[in-house]
Amino acid sequence: MSFNATAVAAAAAAHASQLSSQSLYANIDFTKLSWLEQMWAAWYLWIDNPIIATGLMSFLLHEIVYFGRSIPWIIIDAIPYFRRWKLQPNKIPTPQEQWECTKMVLFSHFTIELPAIWLFHPMAEHLGMTTWQVPFPSWQTMLPQIAIFFVFEDMFHYFAHQALHTGVLYKHIHKLHHKYSAPFGLAAEYAHPAEVFILGTGTIAGPILYCWFTRNLHILTVYIWITLRLFQAIDAHSGYDFPWSLQHIIPFWSGAEHHDFHHMAFTNNFSTSFRWCDRIFGTDDKYREYRARISAQKAAMKNKSKAEREEAERNLIAEIEAEGQRAEALAEGSIAPKTVKVQ
Repeated sequence: MSFNATAVAAAAAAHASQLSSQSLYANIDFTKLSWLEQMWAAWYLWIDNPIIATGLMSFLLHEIVYFGRSIPWIIIDAIPYFRRWKLQPNKIPTPQEQWECTKMVLFSHFTIELPAIWLFHPMAEHLGMTTWQVPFPSWQTMLPQIAIFFVFEDMFHYFAHQALHTGVLYKHIHKLHHKYSAPFGLAAEYAHPAEVFILGTGTIAGPILYCWFTRNLHILTVYIWITLRLFQAIDAHSGYDFPWSLQHIIPFWSGAEHHDFHHMAFTNNFSTSFRWCDRIFGTDDKYREYRARISAQKAAMKNKSKAEREEAERNLIAEIEAEGQRAEALAEGSIAPKTVKVQ
C-alpha cells in the first residue's frame, strides 16, 4: 500500500474542518490557518482527547529530538577524520558504552520524564497555558519567552548542579553522570533518576512560572524551547569543539569546550547554556587557567613534531583528570581533605 503524506494531510485538514463546527474549533476559520496550524488541529481532533493528544505529542517530540540529535554525534565518533576537533581525542566511546548509556537514558525517559511530561501540560494549562488552540502566537511573542526560559534554566541549573557536587548528593546521585570523564552526545541525560528530576525542574519550572504570572503561553513555544534545550545539552556533551561551534560566534555561550572541562576536571563550569554565572561566582578559575596553559603550550611547541604536540596534550589532560579524580574523591568523602594536593 502506498503512502501519500500530502493526501493524508489534506484529508486530515478536511476532516478537521468538517468537525470544527461541533468541536474544539467551532469558531475557527480553517481557510485562514497555516498548513502547520491545520495539522495541529487535525491531530487533536484525530486523538479526540486533548490530554492524551498533548501528552503523546510531547513525549514523542522529546524522544525524536533527543535521539535524532544524538545520532549525528554517534556517526562523527565513528569517523577518525573528526578526531582533530575532539577535545579529548584519546577517549572515543565504544559501541558497548553507547548502548549501555542508551539503556539507562531510556529507563529514565520512561520512568521519570514520561510521567513528568504527561503531568506538565494539565498543570500549566490550569495556570494559563494554551495547548490545542490555533492560530499560533507570533515569533515576536515567542522569542522573548524562550530567552527568559534559557536564562532561568541556566541560573537554576548552576545552583542545583553545584549542590549535586556535595556529599551524599554527589555520592548517591550525581556520580553516575560523571561516569564518563570524556562525555558524548547520548550521555547528556545519562543520570540518576533523581538527578533527571532535579535538573529537569529548571527546564519546566520556567514555563510554569511564566504561565502563573502572565497567563500567556502556548505549548508550541514550550516545544521550541525544549527542542533548543535538548540541542544545547547534547551538543555540550558531544566532546567536540569545531571552528563553527556556537561558542566561537556567541562568546558567552558555554558549548562543549566549556562543559567538557567540567567532566574532565570534576570542578568548575556548572552552568548549562551560558558562561556568566561561572564567571560571576568564580567557578571557572581552574578552567581559565587550563585554557591559558593550553595556549601557552601550543605557542611553545609550534615548532615541535605532531607526535610531540599530541603527547604534551595528552600529558596535560591526564594531569587535569588526575586532579579531578582527587577532587571527586574528596566530594564523596572517600579521602580526607588533608590528603588532597592543592595546586
